[in-house]
Amino acid sequence: MDITGLISSFGGVAYTFVAFIVALSIIVAVHEYGHYIVGRWCGIKALVFSIGFGPVLFSRTDKRGTVWQIAALPFGGYVKFLGDANAASGKDAEGVAEMDEATLRQSMHGAPVWARAATAAAGPVFNFIMSILVFGAVIMARGQAIDPPTIASIKPLPAAIGELRDGDAILSIAGVDVGDFEQFYEAIEDMPVRAPLDYRVLRDGQEVVVDGPYPFPALVAGVQPDSAALDVGIEVGDVIVSADGQPIAAFSQLQDIVMASEGKPIVTEVWRNGELLEFVLVPRKRDLPLGDGGFETRWLIGATGGLFFEAETASPGPLGALQFGVSQTGYIIQSSLSGLYHMVAGAISTCNLRGPLGIAETSAVAASQGISTFVWFVAVLSTAVGLLNLFPIPILDGGHLVFHAYEAVRGKPPSDRAMQFLMTLGLALMLMVMLFSISNDLFCQ
Repeated sequence: MDITGLISSFGGVAYTFVAFIVALSIIVAVHEYGHYIVGRWCGIKALVFSIGFGPVLFSRTDKRGTVWQIAALPFGGYVKFLGDANAASGKDAEGVAEMDEATLRQSMHGAPVWARAATAAAGPVFNFIMSILVFGAVIMARGQAIDPPTIASIKPLPAAIGELRDGDAILSIAGVDVGDFEQFYEAIEDMPVRAPLDYRVLRDGQEVVVDGPYPFPALVAGVQPDSAALDVGIEVGDVIVSADGQPIAAFSQLQDIVMASEGKPIVTEVWRNGELLEFVLVPRKRDLPLGDGGFETRWLIGATGGLFFEAETASPGPLGALQFGVSQTGYIIQSSLSGLYHMVAGAISTCNLRGPLGIAETSAVAASQGISTFVWFVAVLSTAVGLLNLFPIPILDGGHLVFHAYEAVRGKPPSDRAMQFLMTLGLALMLMVMLFSISNDLFCQ
């Protein structure tokens, strides 16, 4: 049995909890290691490296005197440096005052401002580096679809797929050339929904014309967390054959019916491995990011469509994979900031801000869809955690960077009293955001 199967055997709640803790622990470990290793490179002594908070379950002390520990509450972590009073790097004023010059240099509060800034920034930076590497590794493992679009395997469908075969390279559909995937998708946008269609393919070195299905049937390629499709048990590989009594031949037809429903229940008939099943789907209103940075509000059931075939792929190579990783990480940062801006401006619902319960559910869904999907989700979450920590809020890394910038400009840090007040204010703000996000998890649909 694989890990996913083993975890799922404990039941839904345990499965969700374990998936969430695994994802969070990986991200926290990378984030805190960034602080630790850069601090060490900068001459700052780490006293404790902790995954989790509260009672210590396991610990060991290395040759440098750093205690490495795992604590009972696995909802974060911290590195406590010399001179820190707590996990948020608050200043131990009495301890720092008693240090000699050499010891003070090894403390978080006596090191040069550049060293402290580099150490604070390292956590989010390591999260971004992790995301870039993971996205790159996944795309290298999965490969990218080659041109011309080539059939690796044909997915099971309720209707005949015509004369197409594995290995066919598609050159045109219904008389429209599709030499690459960009042309392929452009051609489908204007293609009438009908079958069979004429496919001109390259087969064994020769061009032949054969019959084939509409390229985008109502085939479920993915199921989103917190969605109508997930709630009723729609699965990857299902084919929607009718909705509200209307025959469905293409995924676009299903989208039109869902949009027109305005949230009313939709009775759907689904083909699954030769069997017809019936589900009642209740669409939910969601805000979707657009290419121009804006958002569009639509009714959705949480199922994504796919081609009737698996495409042949090839590895992009290390450089191409790295470029993809950077692009994907940048896209997540841009769309996250855009989403936050539009929520503050009132353009989209604040229900888009999800908390730990929503993240836990998403972790479980990702894990249930395979190790590749779960690893991809961990990389997405790592980018989000890195971005969040850069916000200029006291107690977060971004807040510390603001303090260091202030010190660099003024020549002295804020007073201890001001720091204590700002840290308390930052903690209160983060607790309010956490409570708000949890209320979204509980009450937003």
